[in-house]
Amino acid sequence: MNEPIAIWNAIVIALTCWVSWLGFQRPDVHERLIFEPVRILRDGEYHRIASSALLHGDGMHLLFNMFSLYSFGSHIEFYLGPATFLVIYLSGVIGGSLLSLYLHRHHEYRALGASGGVCGVIFASIFLLPGGSIHMLFIPIGIPPPVYAILFLVFSFVAMQRGGDNIGHDAHIGGALVGLLVTTLMYPYIIRASPGLYSAVCLITLGLFYYCYRFPPHLQKATPFTREHWEQIRDDLIQVEEEEEESNEAIMDRLLDKVAAGGMGSLSAKERQQLQPLSRKLSGKDD
Repeated sequence: MNEPIAIWNAIVIALTCWVSWLGFQRPDVHERLIFEPVRILRDGEYHRIASSALLHGDGMHLLFNMFSLYSFGSHIEFYLGPATFLVIYLSGVIGGSLLSLYLHRHHEYRALGASGGVCGVIFASIFLLPGGSIHMLFIPIGIPPPVYAILFLVFSFVAMQRGGDNIGHDAHIGGALVGLLVTTLMYPYIIRASPGLYSAVCLITLGLFYYCYRFPPHLQKATPFTREHWEQIRDDLIQVEEEEEESNEAIMDRLLDKVAAGGMGSLSAKERQQLQPLSRKLSGKDD
């Protein structure tokens, strides 16, 4: 039997694997894309809300997420089309990150992973394509979708309360909830099809977020990151940049005085290497 290829699901998986691999190899890529509230709110680096979904903590984290996305995302794309798949996945990523941003807006916090989008796809699949069972890696028996939904929420809540692993467990819950709400807007019949399960998932998820908002135990150990703290860091960075510029100007003046007195031949090899980049940098600053 020839099944259609879930092209967009494959593209998302391939892109995520490639960027995750780059993140494993290059710390600068990892630092540029990771979810970090202070960078988003203070520096306006809003791309991190979505780009963090392209990073993963390790190979097992990546494998688990991409296996889940392939299993559930392919079915949604097969039966409901690529637009439905992409809207649900991206809404899960962005919605999960925005809810995490709200919960962690006053603390130092870092997170990565596509789990928000994956969870949005999984929960949408449970309601859009009911029946059957969910098969997970290393679990030999199938799990009924309603049981999986409840177990997933409980596990994510416990992991979120513990914290410290750089995996956005609150984005799991947020992605599941936002993905499900977007799915409801697109296919409202899912409420009538499974009213009990739908209500239970929404109420439990909202309840967990409310509890975490009121009683965030692992956040109490984090460094508070108030607006005043952000402004102090910004001022410190500006001061460092000004001191660096003053230092570069002093070095440039010394080298030029030496050239004026004895010509280029009076400079050492190291001094000649310093002269050209400093000249370009200071010229660019003056422009």
